[in-house]
Amino acid sequence: MLEGQVLSSVEARRADLRFPFPADLRQRLTGARVMGLGRRAKYGLVDTDRGDTMIFHLGMSGRWRLDPSEIGKHDHLVLETGAGRRLALNDPRRFGFVDLFSTAGLATYPAFAAMGPEPLGPDFTADYLAQALEGRNAPIKALLLDQRIVAGLGNIYVCEALHMAGIAPGRAGGRIARGRLEALVPAIRTVLEAAIEAGGSTLRDYARPDGELGYFAKQWRVYGREGEPCLCGRPVKRRVESGRSTFYCPACQK
Repeated sequence: MLEGQVLSSVEARRADLRFPFPADLRQRLTGARVMGLGRRAKYGLVDTDRGDTMIFHLGMSGRWRLDPSEIGKHDHLVLETGAGRRLALNDPRRFGFVDLFSTAGLATYPAFAAMGPEPLGPDFTADYLAQALEGRNAPIKALLLDQRIVAGLGNIYVCEALHMAGIAPGRAGGRIARGRLEALVPAIRTVLEAAIEAGGSTLRDYARPDGELGYFAKQWRVYGREGEPCLCGRPVKRRVESGRSTFYCPACQK
């Protein structure tokens, strides 16, 4: 819908979300042609022919609405293309943000500079993970949520991957045997690929750009299933650490 299209209109309908919109957002994007769409961790990327990339983060409940019939009060940024299509960035809680940065220097963008490899990319391997975890006493779950070690993993998917790999979330990262890391890396990839195929996990007011819900929640092995039977028949447990819920099976995960 966007790639190859010219942005004929760019309208920021308020001054800020989590952070202020770039002051020159409209000037730099209006008339620009979209050359490519991408992603880095949880950030969306829109490359233009002017050497700028629009970086956006959807926060907790933001989403892009495609060709909305009406623009609502929570549609804070509206893009229109020369082909007559319209996208509205809808963010009721305003936890997301939009920024502009040089495409050529994107690797130096502050949020990306110290970020680890993409979990679905070729650099995320058991060798890499073993090196990154070496000597670390922090729990493996906390380490996998650390963007400096691996980019973009969220709480749900870490819980699911650790269960699939049979690794206890509280085990010290640096004490996990190499063979178990070789099971963890493909488990992370499998969970993420299944989530993408299912359209994500719908929590509260989340929806995809076309308005459809994400259905990966129907495949959750442990997340959100406290007290329900694990695949082994034992009840799933939950504990809270640093304000985040961890779901796991003490029988399957060691």
